Amino acid sequence: MTTYYSEEHEWITVAGDVATLGITQHAADQLGEIVFCEQKEAGDTFEKGEEIGVIESVKAASEIFAPLDGEVIAANETLTETPGALNETPEGEAWIYKIKLADPAQLEELMDLDGYKALIG
Repeated sequence: MTTYYSEEHEWITVAGDVATLGITQHAADQLGEIVFCEQKEAGDTFEKGEEIGVIESVKAASEIFAPLDGEVIAANETLTETPGALNETPEGEAWIYKIKLADPAQLEELMDLDGYKALIG
């Protein structure tokens, strides 16, 4: 599995034509205590740059933007009841979506871990 990162502080791990998407630890740390996560539903399609959810913390609300085109296969329903899981394991069990990639070539526009580390300094 290969992991990619977006400038919007999302990670995408790919296995075949299915990707798991979530927010990075850096994003979770910047948001502070997360209290709400709004998600799309399985079957919803989206295009790169489209808003695909909202995360609210005690400090701010932050939109989740699609880093590529795809279709939601599954949303992590655990986050509806325990959105704070995004603070604890944002790059693990607190994934936000499983998505089917519409155009795997779009992955080339994303960063690897070194590129993301350079972005966040």
